[in-house]
Amino acid sequence: MAYDLGLADRIRVVLGRLGDFSERKMFGGLCFMVNGHMCCGIVKSDLMLRLTPATATAALHEPHTRPMDFTGKPIKSMIYVDAASIDSDTSLERWDGPPNG
Repeated sequence: MAYDLGLADRIRVVLGRLGDFSERKMFGGLCFMVNGHMCCGIVKSDLMLRLTPATATAALHEPHTRPMDFTGKPIKSMIYVDAASIDSDTSLERWDGPPNG
């Protein structure tokens, strides 16, 4: 499965500002690891985020988000963010921490 190479480059820039990270092909896409733990990734053109269960629940109230259900069952701490809501660097960078409001 292909993933959005441009989004991968944009994520590299954001993570590079935060410190060291690595990459690994997973879930048919690309995952980014910090301290050996997955923090985010790309599946097709969607951003995949690993959050705390509480933060993920709050994030699901944001537009263009949905539970990660890669296996058919939602994972409490993982969400997808549709490409439409991360089309600019500013909109992508807002996901580098807990969602506002």
